[in-house]
Amino acid sequence: MFICYLDESGAPEPAGTSHFVLLGLAIPVTAWKSVDAQIEAIKTRHRLSNTEIHTAWMIRKYPDQHRVKDFKDLGDTERRAAVVQERKADLAAASMRGPRAVKDLARNYSKTADYIHLTFEERVAALREIADLIGANDSIRIFGEAAMKSANSGTPQDLFTASFEQVVSRFHHYLEAVGGNAIGLLVQDNNETAAKHLTSLMRLFHKRGTKWVQIPRIIETPLFVDSKLTGMVQLADLVAYATRRFVESGESDLFDRVYNGFDRVPNGKLVGLRHYTSKHPCNCRICIDHGRTQ
Repeated sequence: MFICYLDESGAPEPAGTSHFVLLGLAIPVTAWKSVDAQIEAIKTRHRLSNTEIHTAWMIRKYPDQHRVKDFKDLGDTERRAAVVQERKADLAAASMRGPRAVKDLARNYSKTADYIHLTFEERVAALREIADLIGANDSIRIFGEAAMKSANSGTPQDLFTASFEQVVSRFHHYLEAVGGNAIGLLVQDNNETAAKHLTSLMRLFHKRGTKWVQIPRIIETPLFVDSKLTGMVQLADLVAYATRRFVESGESDLFDRVYNGFDRVPNGKLVGLRHYTSKHPCNCRICIDHGRTQ
């Protein structure tokens, strides 16, 4: 049995990012304990025990750290105390702009609170080590759709649906290639709106198949979990972020480290990931490896 953990980067709505990425990271149940233990070991080495790995919030720079004198020379406790003090001052200043400014700033600070004791370089080092684990582990297979939003002629929900259908189809093709009694289960970060939509879609796929394949090897509708408590969803989050940054900005540091994990057929052709741009030409690494001619 294989569990495929789903996560996304960017939003399907037109505003914000230029791409929407939906990602599935699959692992056999026989390898789950080993990979989970390796993740926890990496977190411990990087002083992130019992902490969610949320790549987009970890990889940004925190201006408040730069305002702390000799921040790198301080211990973790002193670093935290100094940054908290800076943030209190920032929130006090934001109050002059109104409650909304305070609320927005407080939200951002809450997303990074678990990482303020680490320098930017230390946070990146942790992400690189996790990415290396993903790319080097032969038991992990990744399936993804990186869609250029301007190429979507339908609604944002249409884009999400099409991406989900692509990932489900690729996961099932992999299960077929494994053969035997291989079956799969989807697990998604908990989101009430997405839960209803994905559950309805999976019921439809079970009834009539996807556009490309029947899915007898995928059981149930997706299970929904708290990403804070589920390390594998956090791995999917990292890969989704790395993929989106690659197709949008050519950032390759994390992407190169995980790229080997995407599914391929025996001749080496990439089948686990597509960069969808419709009629817009693209010669990126993904498109070339996927066999795109334009």
